[in-house]
Amino acid sequence: MSRTRWRLGLGATAFLVAAGLVPAPAHAEDVTDYAITVDPAAKGAKIDDTMYGVFFEDINRAADGGLYAELVQNRSFEYSTADNSSYTPLTSWTVDGTAQVVNDDGRLNTRNRNYLSLAAGSSVTNAGYNTGIHLDEGKKYDFSVWARAGAGTQLAVSLQDADGALATARRVAVTKSGWARYKATFTATRTSSAGRLTVASSAAAALDMVSLFPRDTYRGESNGLRKDLAEKIAALRPGFVRFPGGCLVNTGSMEDYSEASGWQRKRSYQWKDTIGPVEQRATNSNFWGYNQSYGLGYYEYFRLSEDLGAMPLPVVPALVTGCGQNQAVADDALLKRHVQDTLDLIEFANGPVTSTWGKKRAQMGHPKPFRLTHIEVGNEENLPNEFFARFKEFRAAVQAKYPDIQVISNSGPDDSGTTFDTAWQLNKDAKVDMVDEHYYNSTQWFLQNNDRYDSYDRNGPKVFLGEYASLGNTFKNGLAEAAFMTGLERNADVVKLASYAPLFANEDYVQWRPDLVWFNNHASWNSANYEVQKLFMNNVGDRVVPSTATGTPSLLAPITGAVGLSTWATTAAYDDVKVTDADGRALLTDDFSSGASRWTHTGGGSWSVQDGQYVQTDVAAENTMVSAGDPSWHDYDLQVKATKKAGKEGFLVAFGVKDTGNYYWWNIGGWNNTQSAVEQAVDGGKSTLISKAGSVETGRTYDVDVKVRGRQVTLYLDGQEWDSFKDDRPAEPFRQVVTKDKKTGDLIVKVVNAQDSAARTAIDLGGAKVASKARVTTLAAAPDAVNSETSTAVAPVTSTFDGVAGKFSYTFPANSVTFLRIRQR
Repeated sequence: MSRTRWRLGLGATAFLVAAGLVPAPAHAEDVTDYAITVDPAAKGAKIDDTMYGVFFEDINRAADGGLYAELVQNRSFEYSTADNSSYTPLTSWTVDGTAQVVNDDGRLNTRNRNYLSLAAGSSVTNAGYNTGIHLDEGKKYDFSVWARAGAGTQLAVSLQDADGALATARRVAVTKSGWARYKATFTATRTSSAGRLTVASSAAAALDMVSLFPRDTYRGESNGLRKDLAEKIAALRPGFVRFPGGCLVNTGSMEDYSEASGWQRKRSYQWKDTIGPVEQRATNSNFWGYNQSYGLGYYEYFRLSEDLGAMPLPVVPALVTGCGQNQAVADDALLKRHVQDTLDLIEFANGPVTSTWGKKRAQMGHPKPFRLTHIEVGNEENLPNEFFARFKEFRAAVQAKYPDIQVISNSGPDDSGTTFDTAWQLNKDAKVDMVDEHYYNSTQWFLQNNDRYDSYDRNGPKVFLGEYASLGNTFKNGLAEAAFMTGLERNADVVKLASYAPLFANEDYVQWRPDLVWFNNHASWNSANYEVQKLFMNNVGDRVVPSTATGTPSLLAPITGAVGLSTWATTAAYDDVKVTDADGRALLTDDFSSGASRWTHTGGGSWSVQDGQYVQTDVAAENTMVSAGDPSWHDYDLQVKATKKAGKEGFLVAFGVKDTGNYYWWNIGGWNNTQSAVEQAVDGGKSTLISKAGSVETGRTYDVDVKVRGRQVTLYLDGQEWDSFKDDRPAEPFRQVVTKDKKTGDLIVKVVNAQDSAARTAIDLGGAKVASKARVTTLAAAPDAVNSETSTAVAPVTSTFDGVAGKFSYTFPANSVTFLRIRQR
C-alpha cells in the first residue's frame, strides 16, 4: 500500500500504528472535522441482491486471448481483412514448406468456411497471443484438431520456445476417412510465456480447429474459462452478469451468417451464431477491430452466470445501430425475425427439454433451465424515437408469451442532453420497467453528482446503471467512483442494478481504457477501481439505514484559465481572436498577421498561418489544441472567427485552460457534426455540461463569443445567445452511506474521503446498541497510485477498531475508502 500522510483519532491511532498498519499521524492542520448522524429507527430503501454486477463485452481482447482459455490464435483460419486491414487467414501462423487456406466445398461445415491445406512434409506454427502461448511447468494441456487425410498420415505436434521443447512431442495418426477430430495431451516440462505450437504432417492433409486448452480452467470445465480471470469475477460476488455488449450488439449488419446474406462478416452479435459445437459456430468481425470466434458464446455466458450465482442479463439488438453508425434498419421481416430470436432465446434459457430450444440447451449438457428473468433490448441508441418504435415490438412480444420476463430499455450514450431527455420521456410514457443509463465522466463529475438519483421519480421506471467509469485507473478515479456509489446505494429504491465497464483489458490489445481488470498471457491484476468495486460488492447490506453528514467547507473561486483553439477529425481556420477583461480592456488580440508566436501547440495535428488565418490542416487529427494567454485570467470575453474547411466535425473553442488535461471547450459541430456541447476536462477526463443538436456548414465563417463571469458562462454564436451554464456544483470529497446486513445484524458505515486531509468525524449511531469493536476495511493510497502486474499500490487493509459506542469519533485517512462493520447487540 502506498504510504500517504493520514491520521486516525482516539484509541485507533495507537492500535493501528502499533500493529504496523498505518503511518504515524499527520499534523493537526491536515484534519477536517465532520459529523455523521445515523437514524437506525428509520426505514431506508431495500437493497436487492442484484444491486451490483459485472458487464462483459469482448473489447480489449476480453474473450479470445482473454477469458476464453483457448491458447491458439486464429485456430480456424477465419481471420479476414473484414476484421482488421492487417489480417490474413494465416495471421498468427507461420508456414514451413507449403500451406494455403482454402474456401471450397471440402470445408469442415458450411459455417466454418476456411480450412488449411498442408502439403506433405510441411508444418504450421502458431504464435498464440501477446508474447506467445503460456505454459506452466507440470500442468496438462489438451490438444485437438479436425483433420482430413489419407489413412496412415502422421501429424507431429510439438510445443517449444526459443530455448527448445516445452513438452514431449506427440504423434497423432489419422485413422478415419473424411473429417474427424483427433486429440493429444501435453504436460509442460518448463514454464514459458513465449511458447509456439507446431503441427507437421507426413502427407497432404486438411486441418481445421487447431486447439490447445489448459486442463486447469475455471471450475475444471473443458473448453472453459481462463481460471485467474474468472476467479477475479467470482471474487466480486456479482449479482448479475450483463453480456455480450455493448457496441457488439448494435453495430453492423443485422442479417444472419448464411449464403443468402453473402456470409456477412460485420454483423451485430446474434445469439444463435454462438451455440452448439464450437466447430459449427459462426465467425464474426468484432466492432473493436479484430476477429471473434464465438468459442465463448451464449451457453458459456449462461454457465458462467450460474457458476457465479449471478442473474444472467443478455442484451439483444434492437435493429437501430449506434456507436457512431446511427442507422435505423427498416425491414419488417428482419425485425420480426429478431423478435422471434429473442423469444427463442428465452426458450433456450428457460424452456423445458421438450421444447425446441430447451432441447438444444440440454444437448449442450444443461437440461436444467438457466432461470432467465431480465433481458435488455438495444444499447446506447442515439436515435431515440426510431429505437423506441422497435423496442415496443420486442416488449409486446415478450410480455405476451413470457409476462414474468422484465424487458429493459435504455436512454442513449450520455448522462444528459436531447437524446437522453427524449429517450427518458418515451420510457416514462410507455411505463417501461427499467432504463439502462451509461456514462463515462471525469472524477469531478462523479464527485459533483452523488445526488443524481435523489430527485428521480420514485414511481417511474427503475434505473439500470449498465456502464460507468471515471476515465482512469488511478486511485483518485476509484475514490470518485466510490463517492458516487454511496449515492447509488442511498437511492437503491430507484437504482436497481449497477455495473462498472468495461471488465477486462489485455494490455497488448487495448481499444478502450480504463478497465477493471488488466491481464496478459500469463498474469492478471486488479485495478484500483476493482478494489473499490470489490469492497462495495462484498459489503452491500440488505437495507439502507438513513443517515446524514456535514459537508466540506468550500469557497468556489471564479473560473480561471487561458484560451484555446482545437479541431477533431476536421481542418479549420481561426482569425481575429480577441480576449477582453470585464472592463473591456484587451488581454489578447491576434489577427495572425505577424504569425502565431503567442500560441503554444500542446495537441496533435499541424498548425500554420495561411492567408492571415491560423489553420489546422490535418483532417484526421484529434484534439489538436493550441492555447494562448495566462492561466490566471478570469472574468473575460473570448471572441474568435472560426471556419470549418473539411472533415467529419466542426471546431472547438476553449476557455478556462489550465493545462493539457484541465479546460473547458465549446465543441461546435461535434459527434460527426450532429450536436454541439460544452465539455469540461478534469485531469484528462471529459464530462458534458450542456449539449444541443446542431451542425456547422463547411466554408462558412462563424462568430464565436464566450463570456465568463465568475462561474457563469454565456455562449453566443453569430451574435445570438446559444446557451449558458453555471459551473458551481461542489465536488464534495466526503461522502457516506450506512446499510444494514440482515444476516449478521451489522451496521456497515461506508465513508469516502477523497481529499488530502484526514476527516476527523463524530459519529452518532442514534441510540443503537452496538458492540465496542468494529471490523475495519480500508483502502488508502496516494491519489495517483496505480496497480500493475508487478506492484499493488492499492489493496485493502483489515483491522479492528476498539472504540465504538452510541457516539464515538473516528478519523478517516486522507484519500481513503473505509468500511466499518459494527455489530448490533
